[in-house]
Amino acid sequence: MSERNALIELANFVGRSPLASPDMRVRNKALSGMTDRILPRQKRSVGDLLAVVMALSARTRRMAQDPAHVEVDVFAPGGKRALRMTFGRE
Repeated sequence: MSERNALIELANFVGRSPLASPDMRVRNKALSGMTDRILPRQKRSVGDLLAVVMALSARTRRMAQDPAHVEVDVFAPGGKRALRMTFGRE
């Protein structure tokens, strides 16, 4: 594709945008659709509020706990250590 064809397609694309329409109702409808997708939902239920409170409570409780130390030892059938994994501070 030549650069001229690409520029012509770009100009046509911008011209077909509903925001470039001469009709004010079409422009307002396009803007309203964009803002509806950007703005958060206005209606919140009690369940949504409860979910947020529960999530924040669980996160706060986990942050207040002491860090955990996990150590996993895997032994081969002969009794020798096959794998040792350590998570956390040693």
